[in-house]
Amino acid sequence: MLLLIGSGPMAVEYAKVLKAQAREFVVVGRGAASAEAFTQATGAPVMAGGLDDAIASGRLPRAASAIVSVGVEALYETSAALLKFGVKHLLIEKPGLMRPDQIGPLQKAARSAGARVYIAYNRRFLASVRRAREIIEEDGGLTSFTFDFTEWGHEIEALTKAPGVKELWALGNSSHVLDLAFHLGGAPKRLHATRAGALDWHPASAVFVGSGVTSSDVPFAYHADWDAPGRWGLEFCTRRHKLIFRPMEKLQVMRKGSVQIEEIAADQEDARLDAEFKPGLFRQVEAFYATDTGALCTLDELEANLEHFCAIAGYERAAPAMA
Repeated sequence: MLLLIGSGPMAVEYAKVLKAQAREFVVVGRGAASAEAFTQATGAPVMAGGLDDAIASGRLPRAASAIVSVGVEALYETSAALLKFGVKHLLIEKPGLMRPDQIGPLQKAARSAGARVYIAYNRRFLASVRRAREIIEEDGGLTSFTFDFTEWGHEIEALTKAPGVKELWALGNSSHVLDLAFHLGGAPKRLHATRAGALDWHPASAVFVGSGVTSSDVPFAYHADWDAPGRWGLEFCTRRHKLIFRPMEKLQVMRKGSVQIEEIAADQEDARLDAEFKPGLFRQVEAFYATDTGALCTLDELEANLEHFCAIAGYERAAPAMA
């Protein structure tokens, strides 16, 4: 039995995967409208009224596992409540929390519960990424990599989000790119970050430029400008290939001795799953249930990454609570 917490669009995507994998699950949602839309999309009923009410009323069944798919502002509180309820196996939608200072309490709650907790960075499981891992290994590892996490500031400014979410947008959204960069490229042991400018909705910075070296002595560099045109992208270099993710769902390569860029086909089954379900999600849920969870992001890994994410974006590591 698995608890799926949330009934929004992302929860719908999880339900599709869970049904395809023949997993038994119970859905807990908050609002009546989202619950109705969820049921219409998936055919699965929703226990409406929210997690706290479901626990307090005794309606929530005991379950060993749960997936948290709620808004960023509610990730930490929802996860902490589930751990207190007795869940021992937890997958939390990225970035796992809203503020950097919540990582310590979340780790403490997981240790107290004796639980295994993972963060759902589904792009680690894209068919394109899985194929890239194979090429990197065949080529003997990376020589360097670069990435761009430019966001469309003109569109984000108009979005309605909970207080504090847009101010930490690099954590809540751009970390998809940052996480994948360091997942494939390696964790930084040195990082030099430069920032400039500010936006009304993101006062910490608007332009991000930097470089560093990973623990395996692979140099890297990055650039993002949220006040200019651009898009997400990553490039990983080996002695034989340049691997290009732009968009991230496709793997393109440039071979040594050529300037031609060509798309590389992923494993046929991986590609089929990414076409049928939200890309990366089927393999991610599969890994969550598997003994080998090596590609999943652990809380300890998130803690280490947060230091780098915050340095890149200009956030205080121990950010004060926001209204």
